[in-house]
Amino acid sequence: MTIQNSHWSTASALAPGGAIGAAVGGGRGDSARTAPLRVDAQRNLEHVLRAAREVFGELGYGAPMEDVARRARVGVGTVYRRFPSKDVLVRRIAEEETSRLTDQARAALGQEDEPWSALSRFLRTSVASGAGRLLPPQVLRVGVAEDDAEAAPADAARVPQQRTQSGGGELRLAPEGGVTAAVDDAGAAALLDVVGRLVERAREAGALRADVSVSDVLLVIATAAPSLPDPAQQAAASARLLDILLEGLRSRSS
Repeated sequence: MTIQNSHWSTASALAPGGAIGAAVGGGRGDSARTAPLRVDAQRNLEHVLRAAREVFGELGYGAPMEDVARRARVGVGTVYRRFPSKDVLVRRIAEEETSRLTDQARAALGQEDEPWSALSRFLRTSVASGAGRLLPPQVLRVGVAEDDAEAAPADAARVPQQRTQSGGGELRLAPEGGVTAAVDDAGAAALLDVVGRLVERAREAGALRADVSVSDVLLVIATAAPSLPDPAQQAAASARLLDILLEGLRSRSS
């Protein structure tokens, strides 16, 4: 099974932070790229980023730039002046959401002594933020391993590929099309690493089912964050679905 929001092109693979620099400068040289935005330009940029999060969260990364412009109440030319291609905008949003999830996982790891409380706190915070709808596809790619003759032990390497005990679902950082993914691998690896620590702690404490992997936890975040038109209904649906999914993750003996 492959979970994939939409087309994920990598033609504009920029260095981290390069998206906004290129967008602001428009290719006019270093002095232009580093010049501060005017107040109105900064406001437009914030509107575009907010709109992109909403549109991509609702429709996936395949949503056209025109939808982002319409939601931001600016012309599509304004969007392209800030982000010269859709790939640049997608990368910016995906990297921000990946970083947000990583921060949430680190906070749960550092502030909760009880392993199950740390994992469930991370899941609840992440689902409530809606970040699961904006995770880059290569973080959520789950498929059946071709060579599943022998299952890896439960405490095997966490990332970038983790196989469940049954040899079934496997988390792959391998990007679409066999080329380097647009979102930087360091950010994705950081997320997978810290979530892996949450998973290992809960498993070692006997609170988490032995066959639950990092990929399962990330799937819970994505699955339990539905996009519904009514915010109150969405929050209620997310909370209810997460309660059910959390119960499925727990060890029968805990």
